[in-house]
Amino acid sequence: MTKDNGQILPNSTIGVFGSGQLGRMFAIEARKMGYRVHTFSPASDTPTGQVADFELEAEYDNLRAVKDFARTVDVVTFEFENVPSETIETAAQFVEVFPRGEVLHTTQNRLREKTFLAKNNFPHTPFCHVKTLEDLHKSVEEIGFPCVLKTAGFGYDGKGQTKINSVADIEKAFANLKNQEAVLEAFVDFEKEVSVVCARDQKGNFAHYGVIENEHANHILDVSFAPAIISENVFREAVEIAREVAETFDYVGTLCVEFFLTKDEKLLINELAPRPHNSGHLTFDACATSQFEQQLRAVCGLSLGSTEFYKPCAMANLLGDLWETSEPNWAKALEFPNVKLHLYGKAEARCGRKMGHLTAMAETSEEAVEVVRKARSALAK
Repeated sequence: MTKDNGQILPNSTIGVFGSGQLGRMFAIEARKMGYRVHTFSPASDTPTGQVADFELEAEYDNLRAVKDFARTVDVVTFEFENVPSETIETAAQFVEVFPRGEVLHTTQNRLREKTFLAKNNFPHTPFCHVKTLEDLHKSVEEIGFPCVLKTAGFGYDGKGQTKINSVADIEKAFANLKNQEAVLEAFVDFEKEVSVVCARDQKGNFAHYGVIENEHANHILDVSFAPAIISENVFREAVEIAREVAETFDYVGTLCVEFFLTKDEKLLINELAPRPHNSGHLTFDACATSQFEQQLRAVCGLSLGSTEFYKPCAMANLLGDLWETSEPNWAKALEFPNVKLHLYGKAEARCGRKMGHLTAMAETSEEAVEVVRKARSALAK
């Protein structure tokens, strides 16, 4: 390890729990800057592992493997927040871990996350804790229709969610939980969804990428673009809320705060992601410092980089559905000179699975969205 004044410098080794596309893009940035990357997950030949220097395949609850892994690296970070607390605590005996285990413990469970937001007076959707069918009936009475029942843990891309529109839906929604603890939330009739991807370093310095606007399809992020089409007041408020969340957590690393924006311009926090985020992928091409390099800088005790955008940018996710009939026509999409292709190295294309993304830069957000959508459509030709 090369270390100076508490800073972990190039030629050191970064440990990553998780091995998906977020880790892959993190590893690319780390290797560009001369760091080595070791990844730990229960799989092999992973998106991260294909780029990392070393890939350890082991279950997260294999604490002997966790100890061995932690001894080989100079700092540990995450690309996947659903790592067991015991795993994090074990690694932290040997090496610093960022963000802290308490942050992951809070954000990997919807009930703990919502409770954190409520306790600290952050704007959030009304919610109730649900353990029994009786709890659910009482909570529906309190919150009203429509509402959304969500499993407390391990939910992403709309998984573990059921909308309840009437009394007739209650029992079926509860059965879908399969005895898991849950949260009932009020359904928000929002105008749009936006996010703030930001970073905080070990000295408490804060950097952000402004406000990114997000469009979803079937509960999965479809297109993101920046800058978002919002008022100056909403911009300022969203960034300030993100800053306050990061400070309350004493956060170190890259963080995403996802918001609902209502028709009367009220911001409500939907979810927190204690890591780089799908909506921030466009920073990989469009910004002086990507969200992944920012994560690296923060966990290594370095100064944060510039978040300046070269131009407005849009990103379109590429799901496994594109491979349904044949290999996508990559050459067609790349006929657009301002479009960049990112594929994640996943062996099997499945419907709804994120396989890659496209980005496009243009003079305006709207133009960037138009170009990236056209390029994605060209893949099917």
